[in-house]
Amino acid sequence: MRPRLVLFGDSITEQSFSPGGWGAALAEHFARQADVVLRGLSGYNTRWALKVLDRAMEGAAAGAADPAAVTVFFGANDANLPDQPQAHQHVPLEEYQANLRAICAHFKNQWPSAAVILITPPPIYEPARILDIYGDNAPSRQPERTNEAAGTYAQACIAVAKELDHPVIDIWTKMQQFPDWQTSALCDGLHFTPFGNKILFDEVLKTLGSIGFSQHSLPSDLPLFHEIDPKDPLKAFEI
Repeated sequence: MRPRLVLFGDSITEQSFSPGGWGAALAEHFARQADVVLRGLSGYNTRWALKVLDRAMEGAAAGAADPAAVTVFFGANDANLPDQPQAHQHVPLEEYQANLRAICAHFKNQWPSAAVILITPPPIYEPARILDIYGDNAPSRQPERTNEAAGTYAQACIAVAKELDHPVIDIWTKMQQFPDWQTSALCDGLHFTPFGNKILFDEVLKTLGSIGFSQHSLPSDLPLFHEIDPKDPLKAFEI
């Protein structure tokens, strides 16, 4: 049975199977070796994710086998400012951390052998958020998210990961190390361009490799074409 990777998060996870997406890149990278299961919920924060966790994970595991790893990628919506148009998505910082702990505990209880990988919220480019929300009415408006708030939630996510001894990807810091990240990595000040997806894809691969999950460590499912004897092709399929 092929191992599974489960991707759980908000819109950046839901969109990860779009052309150039980091989830689609994982599925291609591990073709014939692992299945990538998408559980992205656009617009969700950790409070809502925790409420629907059981329902969201139905069918995510293959039979009795635990997934090899689960990514937990929330915080972009939790970090919405409480006095701006998307205030209903806002989750206070301490509750955000408590919700992350509860989500991780759920996964470790349900799938004890699965690695739980936390991903911080990404950076925010505020001018693009203002334009995305208000369009031509943008002058003098305030963004519904700020990079400073996203960074605070990113640090809170890292603290939970360290507390629980889970791997963590600090995409907030990593993405800002690239030139012109505001437009090269983000398409609307929040969601990822193909380049932004590539940054996260590389970080996920690196993190999976650190727990022993890589192309080199995984066998290919079923005989490879070049392994089939042209004189007796069916012999390769004998059990």
